[in-house]
Amino acid sequence: MSLNKEKVIVIGGGFAGLNCIRELAKNKNVEIILIDKHNCYVFQPLLYQVAVATLEPKDIAVAHRHILAKFQNVTCVMGKASRIDTDKKEVCLENGDLYDYDHLIVTAGASHTYFGNDDWEKHAPGLKTIRDALTIREKMLTSFEKAERLDSIKEAQKYLNFVVVGGGPTGVEIAGNIAEIITRTLTKNFRRIDIKRAKIFLVEGLPKLLPPYPDSLSERTKIDLMKLGVTVLTDSRVLNINSEGVQIGERFIHSNNVIWAAGNKVAPIYDSIDAEKDRAGRVVVNSDFSVPNHPEIFILGDGANYKYGKNKQPLFAIASVAIQQGRYLGKTLSKRFSKKVKSKKHKDKPFRYFDKGMLATIGAFKAVGSFKGIKFKGFIAWFIWGVVHIYYLIGFRNRLSVMLEWIIHHISGTRAARVIIHEIDETTPKNKKHH
Repeated sequence: MSLNKEKVIVIGGGFAGLNCIRELAKNKNVEIILIDKHNCYVFQPLLYQVAVATLEPKDIAVAHRHILAKFQNVTCVMGKASRIDTDKKEVCLENGDLYDYDHLIVTAGASHTYFGNDDWEKHAPGLKTIRDALTIREKMLTSFEKAERLDSIKEAQKYLNFVVVGGGPTGVEIAGNIAEIITRTLTKNFRRIDIKRAKIFLVEGLPKLLPPYPDSLSERTKIDLMKLGVTVLTDSRVLNINSEGVQIGERFIHSNNVIWAAGNKVAPIYDSIDAEKDRAGRVVVNSDFSVPNHPEIFILGDGANYKYGKNKQPLFAIASVAIQQGRYLGKTLSKRFSKKVKSKKHKDKPFRYFDKGMLATIGAFKAVGSFKGIKFKGFIAWFIWGVVHIYYLIGFRNRLSVMLEWIIHHISGTRAARVIIHEIDETTPKNKKHH
Protein backbone atom coordinates (compact mmCIF):
# COMPACT_ATOMS: atom_id res chain seq x y z
CA MET A 1 0.00 0.00 0.00
CA SER A 2 1.10 3.55 -0.67
CA LEU A 3 2.36 5.42 2.38
CA ASN A 4 0.48 8.51 1.18
CA LYS A 5 -2.89 6.84 1.21
CA GLU A 6 -5.29 6.05 4.02
CA LYS A 7 -5.21 2.31 4.84
CA VAL A 8 -8.70 1.01 5.49
CA ILE A 9 -9.57 -2.57 6.39
CA VAL A 10 -13.16 -3.77 6.11
CA ILE A 11 -14.02 -7.02 7.90
CA GLY A 12 -17.09 -8.57 6.28
CA GLY A 13 -18.42 -8.26 2.74
CA GLY A 14 -22.15 -8.33 3.42
CA PHE A 15 -24.73 -5.58 2.94
CA ALA A 16 -22.99 -2.98 5.11
CA GLY A 17 -19.39 -3.76 4.18
CA LEU A 18 -19.93 -3.99 0.44
CA ASN A 19 -22.00 -0.80 0.21
CA CYS A 20 -19.43 1.04 2.31
CA ILE A 21 -16.57 -0.09 0.07
CA ARG A 22 -18.36 0.87 -3.15
CA GLU A 23 -18.74 4.43 -1.88
CA LEU A 24 -15.34 4.75 -0.21
CA ALA A 25 -13.39 3.24 -3.12
CA LYS A 26 -14.39 6.17 -5.32
CA ASN A 27 -11.79 8.17 -3.39
CA LYS A 28 -8.40 7.41 -4.96
CA ASN A 29 -6.62 8.56 -1.79
CA VAL A 30 -7.76 5.37 -0.03
CA GLU A 31 -6.43 1.82 -0.15
CA ILE A 32 -8.96 -0.77 1.04
CA ILE A 33 -8.58 -4.39 2.08
CA LEU A 34 -11.75 -6.49 2.35
CA ILE A 35 -11.32 -9.48 4.66
CA ASP A 36 -14.05 -12.12 4.59
CA LYS A 37 -14.06 -15.82 5.44
CA HIS A 38 -16.15 -16.38 2.30
CA ASN A 39 -15.25 -15.29 -1.21
CA CYS A 40 -18.71 -14.04 -2.11
CA TYR A 41 -21.52 -11.69 -1.22
CA VAL A 42 -24.72 -13.56 -0.37
CA PHE A 43 -28.16 -12.01 -0.65
CA GLN A 44 -29.33 -13.35 2.68
CA PRO A 45 -33.05 -12.44 2.43
CA LEU A 46 -33.36 -15.17 -0.22
CA LEU A 47 -31.09 -17.70 1.47
CA TYR A 48 -34.12 -19.62 2.71
CA GLN A 49 -35.12 -20.23 -0.93
CA VAL A 50 -31.90 -22.18 -1.39
CA ALA A 51 -32.82 -24.19 1.70
CA VAL A 52 -36.27 -25.04 0.31
CA ALA A 53 -34.97 -26.01 -3.16
CA THR A 54 -36.39 -23.03 -5.08
CA LEU A 55 -33.06 -21.39 -5.96
CA GLU A 56 -29.43 -22.44 -6.32
CA PRO A 57 -26.55 -20.68 -4.49
CA LYS A 58 -25.36 -19.09 -7.75
CA ASP A 59 -28.70 -17.25 -8.02
CA ILE A 60 -28.14 -15.25 -4.83
CA ALA A 61 -24.34 -15.08 -4.53
CA VAL A 62 -21.66 -13.13 -6.42
CA ALA A 63 -17.89 -13.27 -5.92
CA HIS A 64 -16.47 -10.24 -4.12
CA ARG A 65 -13.66 -10.00 -6.67
CA HIS A 66 -16.20 -9.72 -9.49
CA ILE A 67 -18.25 -7.02 -7.76
CA LEU A 68 -15.19 -4.94 -6.85
CA ALA A 69 -13.09 -5.62 -9.95
CA LYS A 70 -13.39 -2.07 -11.27
CA PHE A 71 -11.90 -0.57 -8.10
CA GLN A 72 -8.12 -0.82 -8.42
CA ASN A 73 -7.67 0.42 -4.85
CA VAL A 74 -9.56 -2.55 -3.32
CA THR A 75 -7.85 -5.84 -2.42
CA CYS A 76 -9.87 -8.92 -1.44
CA VAL A 77 -8.52 -11.36 1.14
CA MET A 78 -10.35 -14.62 1.81
CA GLY A 79 -9.56 -15.30 5.45
CA LYS A 80 -11.12 -15.43 8.89
CA ALA A 81 -10.33 -12.44 11.13
CA SER A 82 -9.91 -13.81 14.64
CA ARG A 83 -8.62 -10.85 16.65
CA ILE A 84 -8.14 -7.09 16.55
CA ASP A 85 -5.17 -5.50 18.30
CA THR A 86 -6.46 -1.99 18.86
CA ASP A 87 -3.13 -0.78 20.32
CA LYS A 88 -1.01 -1.89 17.36
CA LYS A 89 -3.84 -1.25 14.88
CA GLU A 90 -3.62 -4.75 13.48
CA VAL A 91 -6.09 -7.39 12.37
CA CYS A 92 -4.96 -10.95 12.99
CA LEU A 93 -6.29 -13.79 10.85
CA GLU A 94 -6.84 -17.28 12.20
CA ASN A 95 -3.63 -18.55 10.57
CA GLY A 96 -1.56 -15.76 12.15
CA ASP A 97 -1.38 -13.34 9.21
CA LEU A 98 -1.35 -9.68 10.29
CA TYR A 99 -2.78 -6.67 8.48
CA ASP A 100 -2.19 -3.15 9.77
CA TYR A 101 -4.68 -0.34 9.31
CA ASP A 102 -5.22 3.38 9.74
CA HIS A 103 -8.97 2.88 9.91
CA LEU A 104 -10.98 -0.27 10.56
CA ILE A 105 -14.59 -1.00 9.62
CA VAL A 106 -16.10 -4.08 11.22
CA THR A 107 -19.22 -5.54 9.61
CA ALA A 108 -18.72 -9.17 10.61
CA GLY A 109 -22.44 -9.87 11.05
CA ALA A 110 -24.00 -12.42 13.35
CA SER A 111 -24.59 -16.14 13.69
CA HIS A 112 -27.41 -18.13 15.25
CA THR A 113 -27.50 -18.62 19.01
CA TYR A 114 -29.05 -21.44 20.99
CA PHE A 115 -29.23 -19.47 24.25
CA GLY A 116 -26.69 -21.60 26.07
CA ASN A 117 -27.78 -24.91 24.52
CA ASP A 118 -25.04 -25.23 21.90
CA ASP A 119 -25.43 -29.01 21.74
CA TRP A 120 -28.74 -28.43 19.95
CA GLU A 121 -26.95 -27.14 16.85
CA LYS A 122 -26.07 -30.57 15.48
CA HIS A 123 -29.75 -31.48 15.52
CA ALA A 124 -31.22 -28.09 14.54
CA PRO A 125 -29.09 -26.17 12.01
CA GLY A 126 -29.57 -22.43 11.66
CA LEU A 127 -29.66 -20.48 8.41
CA LYS A 128 -26.90 -17.91 8.00
CA THR A 129 -24.68 -19.24 5.22
CA ILE A 130 -24.95 -21.09 1.92
CA ARG A 131 -23.54 -24.16 3.64
CA ASP A 132 -26.36 -23.95 6.22
CA ALA A 133 -28.95 -23.69 3.43
CA LEU A 134 -27.56 -26.68 1.56
CA THR A 135 -27.39 -28.71 4.79
CA ILE A 136 -31.07 -28.03 5.50
CA ARG A 137 -32.05 -28.76 1.89
CA GLU A 138 -30.20 -32.07 1.71
CA LYS A 139 -31.57 -33.24 5.04
CA MET A 140 -35.13 -32.33 4.04
CA LEU A 141 -34.99 -34.04 0.63
CA THR A 142 -33.21 -37.10 2.03
CA SER A 143 -35.90 -37.44 4.71
CA PHE A 144 -38.56 -37.94 2.05
CA GLU A 145 -36.37 -40.60 0.42
CA LYS A 146 -35.94 -42.42 3.73
CA ALA A 147 -39.66 -42.26 4.50
CA GLU A 148 -40.38 -43.82 1.10
CA ARG A 149 -38.46 -46.94 2.11
CA LEU A 150 -40.27 -47.57 5.40
CA ASP A 151 -43.22 -49.87 5.99
CA SER A 152 -43.78 -48.60 9.52
CA ILE A 153 -45.99 -45.50 9.54
CA LYS A 154 -44.65 -44.63 13.00
CA GLU A 155 -41.03 -44.73 11.82
CA ALA A 156 -41.82 -42.87 8.61
CA GLN A 157 -43.59 -40.03 10.45
CA LYS A 158 -40.34 -38.94 12.09
CA TYR A 159 -38.99 -38.17 8.61
CA LEU A 160 -42.20 -36.42 7.57
CA ASN A 161 -42.38 -34.06 10.56
CA PHE A 162 -40.74 -30.64 10.13
CA VAL A 163 -40.24 -28.31 13.10
CA VAL A 164 -39.20 -24.70 12.55
CA VAL A 165 -38.18 -22.92 15.77
CA GLY A 166 -38.64 -19.15 15.61
CA GLY A 167 -41.63 -17.16 14.35
CA GLY A 168 -39.77 -14.24 12.80
CA PRO A 169 -39.61 -13.60 9.03
CA THR A 170 -37.13 -16.42 8.38
CA GLY A 171 -39.15 -18.98 10.32
CA VAL A 172 -42.40 -17.93 8.67
CA GLU A 173 -40.88 -18.05 5.18
CA ILE A 174 -39.31 -21.49 5.70
CA ALA A 175 -42.46 -23.01 7.21
CA GLY A 176 -44.69 -21.66 4.44
CA ASN A 177 -42.36 -22.89 1.70
CA ILE A 178 -41.97 -26.38 3.15
CA ALA A 179 -45.76 -26.60 3.20
CA GLU A 180 -45.84 -25.65 -0.48
CA ILE A 181 -43.19 -28.24 -1.36
CA ILE A 182 -45.47 -30.88 0.12
CA THR A 183 -48.76 -29.66 -1.35
CA ARG A 184 -47.61 -28.46 -4.79
CA THR A 185 -44.28 -30.07 -5.67
CA LEU A 186 -44.07 -33.58 -4.24
CA THR A 187 -47.67 -34.78 -4.34
CA LYS A 188 -47.15 -37.12 -7.35
CA ASN A 189 -43.47 -37.92 -6.84
CA PHE A 190 -43.68 -40.80 -4.36
CA ARG A 191 -45.33 -44.24 -4.63
CA ARG A 192 -45.22 -45.79 -1.16
CA ILE A 193 -45.70 -42.89 1.25
CA ASP A 194 -48.69 -40.62 1.52
CA ILE A 195 -46.95 -37.25 1.21
CA LYS A 196 -49.99 -35.59 2.80
CA ARG A 197 -49.00 -37.19 6.10
CA ALA A 198 -46.14 -34.71 6.33
CA LYS A 199 -46.61 -32.14 9.10
CA ILE A 200 -45.00 -28.75 9.62
CA PHE A 201 -44.80 -27.11 13.04
CA LEU A 202 -43.81 -23.47 13.57
CA VAL A 203 -42.82 -22.77 17.18
CA GLU A 204 -42.60 -19.25 18.65
CA GLY A 205 -41.91 -18.42 22.30
CA LEU A 206 -43.76 -15.09 22.20
CA PRO A 207 -47.55 -14.66 21.99
CA LYS A 208 -47.54 -13.87 18.25
CA LEU A 209 -45.65 -14.47 15.01
CA LEU A 210 -43.55 -11.66 13.48
CA PRO A 211 -43.25 -9.80 16.82
CA PRO A 212 -42.21 -6.38 15.36
CA TYR A 213 -45.21 -6.34 12.99
CA PRO A 214 -48.68 -4.91 13.76
CA ASP A 215 -50.98 -7.42 15.48
CA SER A 216 -53.36 -7.60 12.52
CA LEU A 217 -50.57 -8.66 10.16
CA SER A 218 -49.24 -11.20 12.64
CA GLU A 219 -52.72 -12.71 12.88
CA ARG A 220 -53.08 -12.73 9.09
CA THR A 221 -49.75 -14.54 8.84
CA LYS A 222 -50.92 -17.18 11.28
CA ILE A 223 -54.16 -17.71 9.36
CA ASP A 224 -52.36 -18.01 6.00
CA LEU A 225 -49.89 -20.52 7.42
CA MET A 226 -52.66 -22.62 8.93
CA LYS A 227 -54.42 -22.66 5.53
CA LEU A 228 -51.20 -24.07 4.08
CA GLY A 229 -51.29 -26.84 6.68
CA VAL A 230 -48.77 -25.44 9.16
CA THR A 231 -49.43 -26.03 12.86
CA VAL A 232 -48.56 -22.76 14.62
CA LEU A 233 -47.50 -23.00 18.26
CA THR A 234 -47.12 -19.58 19.92
CA ASP A 235 -46.33 -19.00 23.60
CA SER A 236 -44.42 -22.26 23.32
CA ARG A 237 -40.96 -22.81 24.75
CA VAL A 238 -38.48 -25.33 23.39
CA LEU A 239 -37.00 -27.26 26.30
CA ASN A 240 -34.77 -29.72 24.48
CA ILE A 241 -33.70 -30.86 21.02
CA ASN A 242 -32.08 -34.22 20.36
CA SER A 243 -31.70 -36.77 17.57
CA GLU A 244 -35.27 -37.92 18.06
CA GLY A 245 -37.00 -34.54 17.93
CA VAL A 246 -38.10 -31.54 19.97
CA GLN A 247 -39.50 -31.18 23.50
CA ILE A 248 -41.97 -28.28 23.56
CA GLY A 249 -43.40 -27.88 27.03
CA GLU A 250 -44.99 -31.24 27.85
CA ARG A 251 -45.25 -32.19 24.18
CA PHE A 252 -42.56 -34.13 22.30
CA ILE A 253 -42.55 -34.01 18.49
CA HIS A 254 -40.57 -36.77 16.79
CA SER A 255 -38.69 -35.18 13.90
CA ASN A 256 -35.60 -35.66 11.80
CA ASN A 257 -35.93 -32.11 10.47
CA VAL A 258 -35.59 -29.33 13.02
CA ILE A 259 -34.63 -25.89 11.70
CA TRP A 260 -33.46 -23.13 14.04
CA ALA A 261 -34.57 -19.56 13.30
CA ALA A 262 -34.93 -18.26 16.84
CA GLY A 263 -32.01 -16.02 17.72
CA ASN A 264 -28.77 -14.34 16.72
CA LYS A 265 -25.46 -13.51 18.36
CA VAL A 266 -22.72 -11.22 17.09
CA ALA A 267 -19.51 -12.63 15.66
CA PRO A 268 -16.69 -13.40 18.16
CA ILE A 269 -14.41 -10.77 16.58
CA TYR A 270 -16.31 -8.04 18.46
CA ASP A 271 -15.04 -9.43 21.76
CA SER A 272 -11.57 -8.09 20.99
CA ILE A 273 -12.84 -4.50 20.87
CA ASP A 274 -12.69 -2.85 24.30
CA ALA A 275 -15.94 -0.91 24.29
CA GLU A 276 -19.38 -0.80 25.88
CA LYS A 277 -21.66 -3.57 24.62
CA ASP A 278 -25.33 -4.30 25.09
CA ARG A 279 -26.85 -7.58 26.31
CA ALA A 280 -26.74 -8.98 22.78
CA GLY A 281 -23.01 -8.26 22.50
CA ARG A 282 -23.42 -5.36 20.08
CA VAL A 283 -20.96 -2.48 20.37
CA VAL A 284 -22.51 0.83 21.44
CA VAL A 285 -21.28 3.31 18.81
CA ASN A 286 -21.16 7.08 18.33
CA SER A 287 -23.31 9.05 15.90
CA ASP A 288 -20.82 8.42 13.07
CA PHE A 289 -20.65 4.66 13.90
CA SER A 290 -17.20 5.05 15.45
CA VAL A 291 -16.29 3.30 18.70
CA PRO A 292 -15.90 5.55 21.78
CA ASN A 293 -12.17 5.95 22.59
CA HIS A 294 -11.33 4.39 19.22
CA PRO A 295 -12.23 7.01 16.58
CA GLU A 296 -10.41 4.96 13.92
CA ILE A 297 -12.73 1.94 14.36
CA PHE A 298 -16.27 1.82 12.99
CA ILE A 299 -18.99 -0.78 13.53
CA LEU A 300 -21.82 -1.38 11.06
CA GLY A 301 -24.69 -3.82 10.67
CA ASP A 302 -25.58 -6.57 13.12
CA GLY A 303 -22.72 -5.76 15.49
CA ALA A 304 -23.65 -2.10 16.03
CA ASN A 305 -25.94 -0.75 18.71
CA TYR A 306 -26.82 2.55 17.04
CA LYS A 307 -29.50 4.43 18.93
CA TYR A 308 -31.70 6.38 16.55
CA GLY A 309 -34.87 8.44 16.61
CA LYS A 310 -36.75 10.15 19.41
CA ASN A 311 -36.84 7.04 21.56
CA LYS A 312 -33.14 6.28 20.96
CA GLN A 313 -33.87 2.64 20.25
CA PRO A 314 -31.28 0.49 18.44
CA LEU A 315 -32.00 0.04 14.74
CA PHE A 316 -33.17 -3.39 13.62
CA ALA A 317 -30.56 -5.79 12.23
CA ILE A 318 -32.12 -5.95 8.76
CA ALA A 319 -30.77 -5.51 5.23
CA SER A 320 -32.12 -2.00 4.58
CA VAL A 321 -30.51 -0.70 7.77
CA ALA A 322 -27.12 -2.24 6.92
CA ILE A 323 -27.22 -0.91 3.35
CA GLN A 324 -27.97 2.64 4.47
CA GLN A 325 -25.31 2.51 7.20
CA GLY A 326 -22.71 1.29 4.72
CA ARG A 327 -23.45 3.96 2.16
CA TYR A 328 -23.46 6.68 4.79
CA LEU A 329 -20.11 5.71 6.28
CA GLY A 330 -18.52 5.21 2.86
CA LYS A 331 -19.51 8.70 1.74
CA THR A 332 -18.61 10.25 5.10
CA LEU A 333 -15.11 8.77 5.22
CA SER A 334 -14.51 9.56 1.57
CA LYS A 335 -15.14 13.24 2.32
CA ARG A 336 -12.94 13.11 5.40
CA PHE A 337 -10.06 11.64 3.44
CA SER A 338 -10.43 14.10 0.58
CA LYS A 339 -7.48 16.49 0.23
CA LYS A 340 -9.96 19.33 -0.21
CA VAL A 341 -11.56 18.62 3.15
CA LYS A 342 -8.37 17.92 5.11
CA SER A 343 -7.38 21.58 5.01
CA LYS A 344 -10.79 22.77 6.14
CA LYS A 345 -12.98 22.41 9.16
CA HIS A 346 -15.33 19.68 8.10
CA LYS A 347 -18.50 18.65 9.84
CA ASP A 348 -20.11 15.35 8.92
CA LYS A 349 -23.74 15.21 7.96
CA PRO A 350 -25.71 13.19 10.52
CA PHE A 351 -26.93 9.75 9.57
CA ARG A 352 -30.57 9.74 8.56
CA TYR A 353 -32.33 6.42 8.41
CA PHE A 354 -35.17 6.09 5.94
CA ASP A 355 -37.57 3.45 7.20
CA LYS A 356 -38.56 1.42 4.15
CA GLY A 357 -41.02 -0.64 6.14
CA MET A 358 -41.21 -4.38 6.70
CA LEU A 359 -42.07 -7.24 4.37
CA ALA A 360 -42.42 -10.97 4.95
CA THR A 361 -43.58 -13.59 2.47
CA ILE A 362 -45.62 -16.59 3.56
CA GLY A 363 -45.94 -18.49 0.28
CA ALA A 364 -47.07 -18.09 -3.31
CA PHE A 365 -49.09 -14.87 -3.63
CA LYS A 366 -49.16 -14.49 0.16
CA ALA A 367 -47.21 -11.88 2.13
CA VAL A 368 -47.63 -9.12 4.69
CA GLY A 369 -46.01 -5.72 4.95
CA SER A 370 -46.24 -2.28 6.48
CA PHE A 371 -44.85 1.13 5.55
CA LYS A 372 -45.28 4.25 7.68
CA GLY A 373 -48.44 2.93 9.29
CA ILE A 374 -49.92 1.60 6.03
CA LYS A 375 -50.57 -2.14 6.21
CA PHE A 376 -50.87 -4.37 3.15
CA LYS A 377 -51.24 -8.10 2.67
CA GLY A 378 -52.02 -10.84 0.19
CA PHE A 379 -51.09 -10.54 -3.49
CA ILE A 380 -50.18 -6.84 -3.32
CA ALA A 381 -47.72 -7.41 -0.46
CA TRP A 382 -46.31 -10.48 -2.25
CA PHE A 383 -45.82 -8.53 -5.49
CA ILE A 384 -44.08 -5.65 -3.69
CA TRP A 385 -41.89 -8.17 -1.84
CA GLY A 386 -40.84 -9.75 -5.15
CA VAL A 387 -40.04 -6.44 -6.85
CA VAL A 388 -38.00 -5.21 -3.87
CA HIS A 389 -35.95 -8.40 -3.66
CA ILE A 390 -35.26 -8.50 -7.41
CA TYR A 391 -34.19 -4.84 -7.29
CA TYR A 392 -31.66 -5.39 -4.50
CA LEU A 393 -30.03 -8.43 -6.09
CA ILE A 394 -26.60 -7.64 -7.53
CA GLY A 395 -26.12 -8.14 -11.25
CA PHE A 396 -28.37 -8.61 -14.28
CA ARG A 397 -27.70 -12.37 -14.44
CA ASN A 398 -28.89 -12.92 -10.87
CA ARG A 399 -32.01 -10.83 -11.38
CA LEU A 400 -32.90 -12.61 -14.61
CA SER A 401 -32.17 -16.06 -13.18
CA VAL A 402 -34.29 -15.52 -10.07
CA MET A 403 -37.20 -14.05 -12.06
CA LEU A 404 -37.23 -17.02 -14.46
CA GLU A 405 -37.07 -19.54 -11.61
CA TRP A 406 -39.91 -17.78 -9.80
CA ILE A 407 -42.10 -17.67 -12.92
CA ILE A 408 -41.59 -21.38 -13.61
CA HIS A 409 -42.09 -22.27 -9.97
CA HIS A 410 -45.29 -20.29 -9.49
CA ILE A 411 -46.83 -21.53 -12.74
CA SER A 412 -45.96 -25.20 -12.40
CA GLY A 413 -45.10 -25.69 -8.73
CA THR A 414 -41.81 -27.37 -9.68
CA ARG A 415 -38.54 -26.70 -7.88
CA ALA A 416 -35.43 -27.24 -9.97
CA ALA A 417 -32.94 -27.36 -7.09
CA ARG A 418 -33.94 -30.80 -5.77
CA VAL A 419 -30.72 -32.67 -6.51
CA ILE A 420 -29.24 -34.45 -3.47
CA ILE A 421 -25.45 -34.18 -3.70
CA HIS A 422 -24.42 -36.69 -1.03
CA GLU A 423 -25.16 -40.40 -0.95
CA ILE A 424 -27.82 -41.50 1.53
CA ASP A 425 -26.25 -42.34 4.91
CA GLU A 426 -28.31 -45.54 5.30
CA THR A 427 -29.39 -44.77 8.87
CA THR A 428 -32.97 -45.58 7.93
CA PRO A 429 -34.47 -48.19 10.28
CA LYS A 430 -34.23 -51.68 8.77
CA ASN A 431 -37.37 -52.90 7.03
CA LYS A 432 -38.77 -56.26 6.25
CA LYS A 433 -38.02 -57.69 2.83
CA HIS A 434 -39.60 -55.66 0.01
CA HIS A 435 -41.69 -57.48 -2.58
